[in-house]
Amino acid sequence: QVQLAESGGGLVQAGGSMRLSCAASGRSSGRYAMGWFRQAPGKELEFVAAISGSGGGTFYADSVKGRFTISRDIIQSTMYLQMNILTPEDTAVYYCAAGTDAWGLVMTQAFYNAWGQGTQVTVSS
Repeated sequence: QVQLAESGGGLVQAGGSMRLSCAASGRSSGRYAMGWFRQAPGKELEFVAAISGSGGGTFYADSVKGRFTISRDIIQSTMYLQMNILTPEDTAVYYCAAGTDAWGLVMTQAFYNAWGQGTQVTVSS
């Protein structure tokens, strides 16, 4: 079983940038796709971005495409989410997740079987 721990959240002004990290330990996370989800107050958990087991494939939600970049360092077992041009609508708790395969239905929660505890991102207007 893999354990995940997010870091890097905090408060940023609109238009600013922030980078989240997700450190994985346990099973060999490099074989599995990983993803980011977020949950804003009063809203459902929402897919943000995913990256394949090899790191060669990525997929983004339309709401973040062109602003967010997902990446991973397989050797360091760490995944990143670089967030640029942040808006108040990006305010949420961000969760990283490890998938059950190298790729698949990465936009669905059911694809993932390990989750981090979440990190708060707050964007002020």
